[in-house]
This record gives sequence, structure tokens and C-alpha cells, in this order.
Amino acid sequence: MHRTYRSFFNSTVSLSLCLTGALPTFFFTPQLLASDPVIALPDESETLRVAAEDKKTSSDSAERKPLSAIDLSGFGSCIHHWRNLRDENRFITVEPDQASYRPDQVREIVANILLFQRENDGWPKDYDMTAVLSDTQRQAVVATRTNSDTSYDNGNIHSQVEYLAKAYVQSGEPNWRQACERGFDFMLSSQYSNGGFPQRYPKHSSYHSHITFNDGVMIGILDVLLDAADRKPHFAWLDEARRKRAAEAVRLGIDCILRCQIVVDGTATGWCQQHDEQTLEARPARTFELASICPQETVSIVQFLMRQPEPDAKVLSATDAAVAWLKEVQLLGIRVERIKAPREEFLRQTVSFDVVVVLDEKATSIWARHYEIGTNRPVFAGRDGIKKYSLAEIERERRCGTPWYGHWPDHELLGTYGTADKSCP
Repeated sequence: MHRTYRSFFNSTVSLSLCLTGALPTFFFTPQLLASDPVIALPDESETLRVAAEDKKTSSDSAERKPLSAIDLSGFGSCIHHWRNLRDENRFITVEPDQASYRPDQVREIVANILLFQRENDGWPKDYDMTAVLSDTQRQAVVATRTNSDTSYDNGNIHSQVEYLAKAYVQSGEPNWRQACERGFDFMLSSQYSNGGFPQRYPKHSSYHSHITFNDGVMIGILDVLLDAADRKPHFAWLDEARRKRAAEAVRLGIDCILRCQIVVDGTATGWCQQHDEQTLEARPARTFELASICPQETVSIVQFLMRQPEPDAKVLSATDAAVAWLKEVQLLGIRVERIKAPREEFLRQTVSFDVVVVLDEKATSIWARHYEIGTNRPVFAGRDGIKKYSLAEIERERRCGTPWYGHWPDHELLGTYGTADKSCP
């Protein structure tokens, strides 16, 4: 009977894209696709020789076995950030008309993943694993291989591990398996003793140390570990020792999630984007990310919890309360529009639009990104960190740069949640 509930959630709970004027995190910018790229590498240095060998390993077996395309959506956020948002701290930047590999060019994409993998076994965030890199770019990546700039932000690291696992199943390439195992072990080693995961590891401070649900960090990691523990096909090859460690990490993660759930006047609600790594209390991150109850993260947590084959009473109570809270705070009678506006250049992006909230009695339910703890009022903030109660009150740069409203809880979740078989021992 528990299988019915699990199947229901797998088919109905989704993280819908937000309908705001902000640049959608998971949209790809149109770009050229490479049909048969040939990348030559100089051989003057040992580091470049290593990079060339990574590339050669994939190329040597390219004709041995054709590989099927692997879903690239896990890399979407990092691709968007690298191609569309400026950051002077990146060691390589996108070039004009920079091409991308097609989804079926698995070997070339894996070669990139191996190239970007750090000596500490993780990956730096906000780079495009599908980009056809120039010689200069490849050399820059190799030169930074010893950096400890690894981060889970924007769907990073767990997406590379999952991709490598699926690629290895098709290819049997031993160095692909080794890279996947290294990334897998990196994830396991980064978990706090209380079950949470930081945004950055091993070097983290400030809000990067917080237990992070934002940008798919903790749930993304736990989803991959649960796939491994459950012996999903792309992890069928994984050794039993790692499988057991993954199962224990998932158990600890679930316990942490349940203890992080925000309780107001005795009633459980949802979760914040990040929680204190010691006290588990809701915490702010960047100045415009207030400590609050957040529907987007709450939906992804509910979705993960209901993947469990036999959810216990604590899990069921937590998800019941979260869905009840989502129903309570849905907003009616408004929609969010992107309107044309004078072109304006900001530090990280240039926009020619603005985002406004419009009254519309026929609009479907929508949710704010942040709700004030204790009042359930939608709250907003600009880079000054001052809490506001209207989107119009914050500066244009943030209005256009953050998805302040969205349709994250899908219709079927809210409409039929209570009809599923949820009984437990």
C-alpha cells in the first residue's frame, strides 16, 4: 500500500517553473551545437598532458559503442549562470557564439566533466559541462585543478555524479566509473553529523555553511544517494559498501529534514531555503534571501520524502502539514507580468524589461517565494536586506533577477494529496 503513495508522488509532484520576469534558471540560451568538434592540445606541460589523456580516453573508444543521449537538465542552472550572468571571478568566461555539444555527444560531455573535476573530487559551480571549449579555456581549467572552489550551488556536483553513473552504465569506461566514485565519496564526506549538507565544501563560511535546501542542494544530493541505495539501474554497478553508506546518509538526511521543519504556534509548516547547521533554525543567506518559509523548497522536500517506499508516521505528519500550509498560503486574484522597460545594465546582467504584479480575478493560484514566519505574509528584499511587503518596493535589479512568485506546487498535488494511500505501520 505504500507503493501506491510513492507512485502517486513520483507522477504528480513537480517543481514548476516560475512565471516571473526573472531569467528562468533552467532555460537554456540558444547556442550553436557542435557536430564533430576537434580540439587540439599543446603538450608542453604535464597538466596539459593529463587533460589530453582525459580527452583521448573518450575519443579512442568513440567508435566502439554508440551511446544514447543522457538528460542534461541537471546542468541547466549552471549553464544559465555561465552563459547569461556576468561574474568577474570565473576562471573562464563564455566566448561569443560558443557552441555546445548535443545531448547525444556523451563522450565529449564526459570529457568535460572529467576535465573540470577538482583534485578534491568535487566540481566548481556555474560552468557549462556541454560547452565546446577552446584550447585556451581548457588550459585555464587544467591550471585550476587544485583549487578548492567546489560547491553544490545551482544543482552542481550531484548532477555530474548522476550523469557519470548513467554514462558508465552505457560505456563501461573504467575512468568514468572512477570519476563517479570520487564524486560520490565527496558527497558522502560532506554530510554533517546531523544529516544536513552545506552549500559549499570543504571551504565554507557564513551562509555557505548553513544546511541548504535552496537551488537543489540537499534534496539533489539525497535524490542521487537514494537512487544508489535503491539500486536504480544507473547505480547497479555500485559496490555494496558505498550503497550502505548512501542508505545511512539518506536516513540521517531525512531525520535532519524533519527536525528543520518550521513550527509556528505548535503547527508545522514548511521549510526555509537554509537552516542553521547547529540549531537547525531558519536562517537568511544573501541580503535579499530572508529567513522565511519557502514554497519552492517545501515542494521539493515533500517530493523527496514521499519517494520513501514505506514512509513512517513522522514523515507522513510532516508532509501532511507542509501540504496544508501550501494550501493555506496560495495567492488568488493576481498574476505576474514581464513588461517592456528601458534597457538598463547592472553588475551581473543587462535587462530591457521589468516585473510587475497585476490584479486578475481569473488568475490561477500562485505562491510568493518567501513568507514571513508567524504571519504568512509574502515578503521581499533588495540588496539592502530591508524587508518589504510589496515587490514594487524593491529595486529593479532584484525585481528582474529573482523569481519572486511561482507555481511550484502543482495542481494535482494540492487537489488529490489526501486521496492517496498514506497508511503506515
